[in-house]
Amino acid sequence: MYLEVFYSGIIASNKISTLSRVNFMNFNITIDEESYTLEVKDELMQELQNVHNDMDAEFDKGIQLGRYWIDTPDLEQRCQFTANNVVSAIHQEKIRDFYLQASYILSKFPDLKRVTVSSDFEISDIDIEV
Repeated sequence: MYLEVFYSGIIASNKISTLSRVNFMNFNITIDEESYTLEVKDELMQELQNVHNDMDAEFDKGIQLGRYWIDTPDLEQRCQFTANNVVSAIHQEKIRDFYLQASYILSKFPDLKRVTVSSDFEISDIDIEV
């Protein structure tokens, strides 16, 4: 499944202009057997940079990762936690949350190939492939 949803206010026009081409990163996630791709524009990544910093500040306080409390989560644990939020956003059709959470992971792993989530495993088993 390919999601072609754009964050409101980011893409003002589809007109071809002499300005530089809009760049984006793909966020690919597989949940069980369903695959999703989200195009996240560079403009949105820049716009959300302060939000990502706020998320990191919250993560610095510790996170609940499945059954375990992690006092000082590393980068992978932060992104596993965030990937779990991506799954929730997809299931609840919360497109803004999908963009926010996906862009956080892309900010930490710009060469991300895919996030793989299985409902049969713990949140700590979420695979982040770079």
